[in-house]
Amino acid sequence: MAKPKDNPNYKVIAENRRARFDYAIEDDLEAGIILQGSEVKSLRENTSNIAESYAAVEDGELWLVNSYIAPYNRAMFPHEERRRRKLLVSRKELSKLWNETQRKGMTLVPLVLYFNHKGIAKIKIGIAKGKKTHDKRETEAKRDWSRQKQRLLKNAG
Repeated sequence: MAKPKDNPNYKVIAENRRARFDYAIEDDLEAGIILQGSEVKSLRENTSNIAESYAAVEDGELWLVNSYIAPYNRAMFPHEERRRRKLLVSRKELSKLWNETQRKGMTLVPLVLYFNHKGIAKIKIGIAKGKKTHDKRETEAKRDWSRQKQRLLKNAG
């Protein structure tokens, strides 16, 4: 997803950078997230973490589990920091996610939490399969080689 340069509302809040290293992401989708007022205020201050969180389909609903949104100090009605938050997707997408997670080794990993161009909080969920240790080493070797190749091209030119 490319960031619109001229749009002041688009803003990345939290990114799970480790997800692409630990998981092979096959597909992703955008989901809405149900938040309380103090959570939105806290997100506007960039105080959240989705690195240890995951998504799960339970009882026909999609939930974001173990995501952290820091408490907002000026809130009259504060929120619980690590509560389960309901995610909003269409029925078709929900059934697709449920079918994918029933396959062996598939999981739902949050990739990016952001405010879209309308200023609404959204989360990008990836359908992923866990990588083995040798796959992680291979990914790291490819990344190192591409960096080295860029340095060589830069110094040669």
